[in-house]
Amino acid sequence: MPVETEDGFQKELVELFVQEAHEWLQQIHVALDELQQAPESGRHRSLAQTIKVGISNLGGSAATVNLTDVERASFTALPFVEALQDPSAHISSDDFLALCKQLGHIHGALNRATGVTFEAAPSQTSENGIPATIQPEKLLTLLHELQMKFSPSGAIPRNLIQTIKAQAEAFIQCDTGQYQLASVREFLERSAEGDQGFLTLVQQHEGHLTGTLQALTSDGTATGMSSTDLLMAVERVAQLWSAAQQVNASQAMTFFMGLHGFLTIVSQQRVVISPQSVAAVQLRLAQCMKAIEEWVESGKVERLAIQGVLFH
Repeated sequence: MPVETEDGFQKELVELFVQEAHEWLQQIHVALDELQQAPESGRHRSLAQTIKVGISNLGGSAATVNLTDVERASFTALPFVEALQDPSAHISSDDFLALCKQLGHIHGALNRATGVTFEAAPSQTSENGIPATIQPEKLLTLLHELQMKFSPSGAIPRNLIQTIKAQAEAFIQCDTGQYQLASVREFLERSAEGDQGFLTLVQQHEGHLTGTLQALTSDGTATGMSSTDLLMAVERVAQLWSAAQQVNASQAMTFFMGLHGFLTIVSQQRVVISPQSVAAVQLRLAQCMKAIEEWVESGKVERLAIQGVLFH
């Protein structure tokens, strides 16, 4: 094969590689953004696998077109992904930052090897004219101003703004270029779905829990209920406790943890309890329900404010 033909063929291979690399990097960064939001364990494993496969594909494809530095930087990143794969293990912000920095090395290697600028996500404009990417420094400034508008002290019932700010700060530290606004939109959508799912679950169980507590007050003891009913109530509360953890509803999580302990003691020891004590728990359940509804509503308000700043 003539030298000119070989050079032309290699150029075509590199061009195809560049297109694939952009797609893999976008998938990797979107998955990493979601992974940092502490999703449930099954989703966590899926996201970590997406990152691992994307980096492996990137390294393998780089090897086929003789981009040695890109290949080396990619496979060097795999141990950093391995450190994030187990959702039950303690994963610190430093673990995410280490992977983020290694992704920055991959971007740098790609830029040098191909002459094409690889950012955290391709810079483009969406169909409705809203930029698809934003400089993380600008994003940080906009969110800080919005946060102060909510409260001069920066204290907001929900930490959605603070969560996105933390991601922007990580991008700045990693020097990975533009921030993908689609990541913000996806985060807000997941947050809304999580809030509504949690509220629906609580509302579904509220009647059963109220009935359980009312039954306990019928004669001031737990003996007026069957063991099956009590165990079912304990299981329902455990489910609500876990759901509160998944959406980071700290106040609800604390309440359901306490209610779980209370009902567990009642079911296991068959203790005598006073109607006053049960009435106090009933009152706390009603207060918790109202607090959860307010928590969900505050999330809606904060998401709308973020959307108003970034997508209009």
